[in-house]
Formats: sequence, C-alpha cells, structure tokens
Amino acid sequence: MDPASNLKEVCCKAESISAECVPRKIGRPIGGRFIALGVLSLLIWWLAYRNLAAFSKWATYDLLRLAEGAHFSSAVEFFVYEVPKVLMLLTLVVFGVGIIRSFFTPERTRRLLAGRRESVGNVLAALLGIITPFCSCSAVPLFIGFVTTGVPLGVTFSFLIAAPMVNEIALVLLYGLFGWKVAGIYLGTGLAIAMAAGWIIGRLHLENHVEDWVYKMNVGAPAAPEQRFSWPERIAYGKSAVREIVGKVWIYVVLGIAVGAGIHGYVPQDFMARIMGKQAGWWSVPLAVVIGIPMYSNAAGIIPIVQALLGKGAALGTVLAFMMAVIGLSLPETIILRKVLKPRLIATFICVVGIGILIVGYLFNSLF
Repeated sequence: MDPASNLKEVCCKAESISAECVPRKIGRPIGGRFIALGVLSLLIWWLAYRNLAAFSKWATYDLLRLAEGAHFSSAVEFFVYEVPKVLMLLTLVVFGVGIIRSFFTPERTRRLLAGRRESVGNVLAALLGIITPFCSCSAVPLFIGFVTTGVPLGVTFSFLIAAPMVNEIALVLLYGLFGWKVAGIYLGTGLAIAMAAGWIIGRLHLENHVEDWVYKMNVGAPAAPEQRFSWPERIAYGKSAVREIVGKVWIYVVLGIAVGAGIHGYVPQDFMARIMGKQAGWWSVPLAVVIGIPMYSNAAGIIPIVQALLGKGAALGTVLAFMMAVIGLSLPETIILRKVLKPRLIATFICVVGIGILIVGYLFNSLF
C-alpha cells in the first residue's frame, strides 16, 4: 500500500486531536462557587502534599512496624512517600498543561512556524515543543504536516526534539523533587540542544534525505475553522487530559518508583558512585547515554529513578544525560521517524542530539 494513502487518515486525525478531547456542550460561565471549589481543592492538595513525609514514616514504622535502618524499611518508606507525591504532582501539572494546550491546535502550531526566518523558527519551534500536545506517537503526521506546509527541515527538528526532551511533566516533577536549579538546568539545556540540533540539521541541507513520498503527499485538506473554547471548556480539557494521561502512565510511575525504591534501599552508595559518580571516569556519561537510548519510559516514570540515582551519589551531569537519552533519543520514536526519514538523516539526528546530550553531561559534571 502507498505510504501516503496509508498515513493520510492519521494526519487528518491529528488535526482534530484538540477538539475531540473537549466536550462542546458546555455553556455556563465560571461562577463564584466554582472558583471557591477550585481554591478549596488546591488547599486540600497542598495540605496533603506537605504531610506526605510524616505519613510515609508513620505507615512504615508505626503501621507496618518495620525496623528502622533496615534496607527493606528504607525502600518501603521511599515507595510510600514517592508514589502519592509523584502522582499528586503529575495530576496537578497535567491538569494545568491541559488547559494551556487547549490554546494550541496542530493547525495553529504550523501557522506559527511556517514562513519564519530559520533562526527565529528554531527558537520558536523549541519553545512550542514544550507546551503542545504531541508525543512520539504523533511524530509522523506532525513531520508530514510541517514539511508539506513549508516549515524548514531544521525548524521541524527543533520542534520534534524539544517536544519529548523538554517534557513539561518532567520539568514540574524535577522542580517539586529537586528545586528550581535542577529544573532550570533541565529546561535550559534541553532547549539549547533542540535549538542547536535543529540549526545544525538545517545547515546540512538534508531535505533530499526525507522519503520522496512525503513531498508528494497532499495533506492539504481544507483546514478546520479555528475553534475558540470558553473557560469551562478549557477546564474540561484539563480534566480530560488528567483522565487520559494519568490513567495511562500511573502504572509506569509506580514501576519507576519501585525501581527507585530498590536502588534507594539496597544499592550501596559507594557502588553507584563508582559507576556514575564524578570520579567514575570519562566513560560514565557515554555509558549512561547508551544505556538510556533503548529504554522506553515516559518522563513521569524516569524521574523517581533519577532521584534515587542522585541520592546514591551519581553525578548530576551523568544522570541528566541518562534521562535525556531515555526521553529524547528513545528507540520507539526513532523507529517511527524511519517511516519518513532516510537512514542518513536518522543517523544525523541521533548523532547531533547524542553529542548535545554528552556535552550537557560533561558540562554539569564539571560545574556541580
């Protein structure tokens, strides 16, 4: 079957992804009772979040009566504390980002990027990649839509790299777990890699290494009228995002925390320091990247493992390189992109992003 006809339906579905997630029969304005309920919900969330550490200690040592100082007790306390903590942060950020995403449809994103000067386009594409509702599974229809509407190849790659790498869920979880400095490092370095990689790929003029059928494909069905949502509809979008995303990823969060709990409770600190610490040697950063590429995990699932590794003495740069490789160079996304990219362009993409991640790892190992 012709790839163009096979994927046209996928592309058209991607166009309406934002509209389908929002119920249209909502007309009531936001009233005072609605706002009061929202404020009360946030207050309850904050009080519960502040008391999670005390709850985990009570559950581990009073309720379960586990011995203090034991490996198993330490692992259980970590697990009981991190599961509700990460899920609460995840729910809050997905709801907030869901509201933000209601302002961005694929058509609006393409319109913002098309016709821009390449240098400006790289910056704008990387920034849009953080907040738009796209992931690895939509990489092919997005790539086709961008290229066939005149978005330069380098700008397209800045978007495709930033979208998974600078994950808004990971950003908020890093802020909640490690503070603004680590979150800022993640944001700044991820954006820098996306912008620089897109600019470099644009300078290499590799347009002829896109599969030929992509340029022949006519995805130009008439664009749907731009929809404007009321605030109740945007809130409904946020709720829908929570049900959709948290409902799918919670099991990966729990599994990631279970792995992190095992590392926290049982892996000796000196062992992890020898493998991923600052004194481990030059090979630790590339090894972390090589280990991370074939792994498949969403950002919410990898953060607890990152936390456990740092707690055991792993160097910040090495851990950031590992996390970025898992999120930004995942094998599934590479396989999906092979449908529209020839091997040389795929290899260039992997090499440019991989080198950027290595630079980040070495840089922050030297600074922190």
